[in-house]
Amino acid sequence: MARQTVSVIATVYNEGAAIAHLLDSLAAQSRPADEVVICDGGSSDDTAAIARSYADRLPNLRVIVEPGANISRGRNLAIGAAQGPIIAATDAGVRLDPAWLERLVAPFEDGQDATAVAGFFLPDAQGVFETAMAATVLPLTDEIDPGRFLPSSRSVAFRKDVWEQAGGYPEWLDYCEDLLFDFAVNAQQPDKSSAFVWQPDALVYFRPRSSLMAFAKQYYRYARGDGKADLWRKRHAIRYATYFVALPALLGHAFWGFFARWLGWAGLLIGLIVYCLRPWQRLAKLGGNLSEREWLQAAALVPVIRAVGDIAKMAGYPVGLWWRRRRRGEGVKGVS
Repeated sequence: MARQTVSVIATVYNEGAAIAHLLDSLAAQSRPADEVVICDGGSSDDTAAIARSYADRLPNLRVIVEPGANISRGRNLAIGAAQGPIIAATDAGVRLDPAWLERLVAPFEDGQDATAVAGFFLPDAQGVFETAMAATVLPLTDEIDPGRFLPSSRSVAFRKDVWEQAGGYPEWLDYCEDLLFDFAVNAQQPDKSSAFVWQPDALVYFRPRSSLMAFAKQYYRYARGDGKADLWRKRHAIRYATYFVALPALLGHAFWGFFARWLGWAGLLIGLIVYCLRPWQRLAKLGGNLSEREWLQAAALVPVIRAVGDIAKMAGYPVGLWWRRRRRGEGVKGVS
């Protein structure tokens, strides 16, 4: 087994309250990083100072400050400054499993001739609301199709030359940038298969949003990013059709139908079950520490969270499309 030089990178912004969780877990890795490069996007809090304070626990730690850098720009700067041929990317706001890096880079070191590796993330939920949020929005490992999985840059590794050939992360895009990067990595495969070796045990733990307002803002930005990048047209079309065609039709029949109004109510009930079934199934696994009353509260929150997320997406997507239309007219690089 040939040991590779591995640089762990992350980009951060105003993460003073959370960055210690990431850095503590980096310092506790069973396979230490050979180098850690963090790009701070010009935080107004003490994020950069906290990161620098870990220099004695994280040898070869480098902290770059680039005011105004978005996530893509921050990642590109950190990767560009990294010395290792293998890049492992993660984010602030997560906690790394102690064996995360060891498992993530194993395919590069055990003769698999890997070009990229997809790790995974699990919810680090606290309390009823966050457990309901995790069950609603975060997939579990057994739901993943490894051949189609597009990893989040919370837990991913790749060769630096693969990043270069992909053109780096798209700096014109502020959200969903890791998906476009994944597409660019996969495009380098001559047989159009996934370039990512699936390593589900390379885990990071991600804390879900703790309020509906924070969640709505997050999903608005995600959907705006979808619009900017022209992603998931069919998914968004189905969402609009559900809320603006199917739901009004069922409600109209249930309240004002000329015959068998029960069919409208039955359709609404079946729709609710289909809408919430997968999150409720996840909740059965994630809610083991909840009391029966808390579990029922979490289950009742699921449709509320789903509806808020859908409304936020429906608001954000057309904003992204409008941005794309204007920027394409201006000839912005990368927007086609």
